[in-house]
Amino acid sequence: MMSESFGKKEKLKSKKEIELLFAEGKSIAKYPVRLVFKMVSFEEDVAFKVGTSVSKRYFKKAVDRNRIKRLMRESYRKNKYIVANTTHQFTFMFLYTGKEMPEYDLIESKIKGILLKFVKQEIEPKSK
Repeated sequence: MMSESFGKKEKLKSKKEIELLFAEGKSIAKYPVRLVFKMVSFEEDVAFKVGTSVSKRYFKKAVDRNRIKRLMRESYRKNKYIVANTTHQFTFMFLYTGKEMPEYDLIESKIKGILLKFVKQEIEPKSK
């Protein structure tokens, strides 16, 4: 059983990596969540570096944005086993594109769907 932690090493913090991700990354969307991802290689011994983002336009209050980001991180943490068996390294950015405060169940089901789609599209073709 894989650990369900989401430690410091797994967090996408580097401004340079984030800029590259948005410049060259591909994306998968299942409204209201969108995943932007890019295959990279970094020193740390982790398969993914993940960030979350919520638009200030629809959520003026930081508490609301932070809550949605927490929900997204939590559902990624719970479901990252779906993408665990890759040999490549990726940077992920989950963007919340909805306009209303979501329930955890909605976010979790969308993130699960996105991760499954990501595996189908990116990991399976490479491992064949």
